[in-house]
Amino acid sequence: MAQNYNDEDQHEIDSLNAVINNPGSHDTSQASAYIGLSSFLYLTNPDSDIYVCTKAKEIAENALNTNPPNIVKRSLEKSRANAISNLGLAYENKGDIPKALDYLFEALKLQEEIGNKVGIATALNNIGFIFDKKGDIPKALEYYHQSLKIYEEEEDKNGIAQSFNNIGMIYNNQGDNSIAIEYYNKSLTIREEIDDKNGIAESLNNIGYGYYFLAYESEGSVRDSLLDITIAYFDKSLKIQEEIGNKDGMAVSLNNIGVINYKKGDLSKAKEFHIKSLYLKEELGDKDGIVYSLINIANIEFEMGNLREANIYAQKSLKLAEELGFPNTIRKAAKLLSDIYEKQNRGMQALEMHKLYITMRDSINNEETQRATAQQQAKYEYEKQKAIDDAAHDKLIAIEKEEKKKQQIITASTAGGMGLVLVFLFFVYNRLKITRKQKMVIEEQKEKVEKQRDVIEETHKEITDSIDYAKRIQSAILPPPRIVKEYLEDSFIIYTPKDVVAGDFYWMRNQDDKILFAAADCTGHGVPGAMVSVVCNMALNRAVREYGITDPGEILNKTREIVVREFEKSDEEVKDGMDIALCTLEGNKLQYAGAYNPLWIIRNGEIMETKANRWSIGLTRDPKPYTTHSIDLEKGDVIYIFTDGFVDQFGGEKGKKLIVSGLKNLLLSIHDKPMEDQRTFINDVFFNWMGNLDQVDDVCLIGVRV
Repeated sequence: MAQNYNDEDQHEIDSLNAVINNPGSHDTSQASAYIGLSSFLYLTNPDSDIYVCTKAKEIAENALNTNPPNIVKRSLEKSRANAISNLGLAYENKGDIPKALDYLFEALKLQEEIGNKVGIATALNNIGFIFDKKGDIPKALEYYHQSLKIYEEEEDKNGIAQSFNNIGMIYNNQGDNSIAIEYYNKSLTIREEIDDKNGIAESLNNIGYGYYFLAYESEGSVRDSLLDITIAYFDKSLKIQEEIGNKDGMAVSLNNIGVINYKKGDLSKAKEFHIKSLYLKEELGDKDGIVYSLINIANIEFEMGNLREANIYAQKSLKLAEELGFPNTIRKAAKLLSDIYEKQNRGMQALEMHKLYITMRDSINNEETQRATAQQQAKYEYEKQKAIDDAAHDKLIAIEKEEKKKQQIITASTAGGMGLVLVFLFFVYNRLKITRKQKMVIEEQKEKVEKQRDVIEETHKEITDSIDYAKRIQSAILPPPRIVKEYLEDSFIIYTPKDVVAGDFYWMRNQDDKILFAAADCTGHGVPGAMVSVVCNMALNRAVREYGITDPGEILNKTREIVVREFEKSDEEVKDGMDIALCTLEGNKLQYAGAYNPLWIIRNGEIMETKANRWSIGLTRDPKPYTTHSIDLEKGDVIYIFTDGFVDQFGGEKGKKLIVSGLKNLLLSIHDKPMEDQRTFINDVFFNWMGNLDQVDDVCLIGVRV
């Protein structure tokens, strides 16, 4: 890791190394950390990249052999597939294309086995990238379009944007520059929508690249105008790359600006930009990029008449291009060397290089390849339209079947009705007198029923309106998301009421530069629970605001006093109350007190549990004071407090409770992930566990990373 990184990247690298070097880190965390390091080593050090990917693969495979729980197993399977995929890309960067393809096809097979659609699409995209580099355009397009189709099915905007970008590059290389720009713009629109800065810079650069080639399809003022558009896109791309500190992107933009200056005849300025680009590419270890920079500098030296220097740069570029095995760069280097040897009157060597140039050119841009481009595009558009047409056709068939079914029901009903009418007419004469007498009674009963119906409907509306109003009241006492993020920036809250309103609630205040937050569970759920929660929430606020208390144990003592006093106003004894976990955070100092609800802190892959007092907030025969626990936090600690609704939920294959140990294993497996990802993952686990069963209680869970 001798490479210099910006502060943000270095911080991320240090965090990943801390997980790796911690003996207590879970296998899923270790594997994920090694894969995270791989993204920093991909261009800078392919040998180290291969090492960390191999470690991630070994950790995942060894852990899978221990028959872990399903949640952990899924994570390990993804880590193994991602590690193998990254190994393929690392070997591609080293120029070992056969080994790269072996690993990528293995990764594709694993992603298919675990049913990871986005992983399958990514693997297909990477395989397409390798075939593109090899000059096998038909296969590259085939894999790119398969990848795009899955990304669109999964509505993965980042993947769709990348696929559009890759297909655009193939059209660019085939000389279809207008179509290429169209694809680049599709990619740019999506990346701007999702605010992907790095992707935006890449798309801007590629659009400029497309206009550059369009310029050389034109003449005169049109060409100059298109070159101005080109350099404007390159400048925009470079500015964004510098803002985000992306050296790889900066190198590409510097190279392209150098090309434009070369075309405009400013050779000195062009050489200056290309040398800057070459330095960055050498720093990054980007062999493919180094080849292009060497070729560009060699071209400039050739134009300046410096044949010796041009020959040195061109020879270096050809050697590296042949090492990588990419026909396009071999073609460019061979063409330049042919021109240099011709100028030096070295006819046999010039002829040899010209033959190599012709061979590479024909392998890349032949009639079959161009046909394949059109065929793959037509195939993709056809399949896309066919899917739409099939869906419409299926819908029409379903409607037609439904209409036939309705018609059969109507016919049967009509026949049955006619039979009843005949029977009725048979008795009608005899029943006429009785019917007349009953008519008045029926009308009176009907009037009563209608009045009762109106009363029921009005009552139902009043109840519904009351519940909706109760929900608005309860929502008003919960701190809004912007306040939570203002004081607990790296956090999440999961709040899932069983009914419209809930007995659970979460609470937060900022008092004397201390952040107070809690997860509370009041007796019952629905409307009764919500009523108790309003009383308890008010009591917490009064304990802090009116009495100025910030010590958690003292807050709970005062809250109990206020709640009991409020309930004593009733003529009947009220035994309702509240379980709660309450924290006060000031710097790295955490204080906690709890009534039944514990505090969990995950540090270095282990859970530190602080138990709560075993009596609720409410009326008790022998009230005892609540205990305040003080804890010194460390960087990276993750705090969790929660009510019992999550662990008490029935579900799974056997319809059992999730239980406390299940929640512990879940949090240990994901605690090192971003907090928003944790929130999504925990929600998914909860609802998948519950399945078709009813939710048994309100759920409230809060996570905070220090």
